[in-house]
Amino acid sequence: MLPKIKVLKPEGIFDGVKANEFRQNINQFVNEGIIYILVDFKKVTFMDSSGLGGLVQALKSIRSANGRLFLMSLSEQITMLFELTNMKQVFEIINDKSELESKFSNQ
Repeated sequence: MLPKIKVLKPEGIFDGVKANEFRQNINQFVNEGIIYILVDFKKVTFMDSSGLGGLVQALKSIRSANGRLFLMSLSEQITMLFELTNMKQVFEIINDKSELESKFSNQ
């Protein structure tokens, strides 16, 4: 059985402003006990370094609560940013929701 997973779907440019809002949402979820979060980047057109930094801070908050952050539907630009910064090894990147289900069923 899957735990409660919050799905977030940011849109547009994921920059410092959006990352700050994102971090605030993540902190609120963690405070409410929601520690498994899936971020679907399908509608994000661009991510800058501030956006990536916000994502890293959100990941730290979630991990400190023994949670997990999953990323899905990364664009070519975001994938390249993750490769250049070696963040592909830091984040749990999945292809689709069925892959998410298999990650929890294998525990």
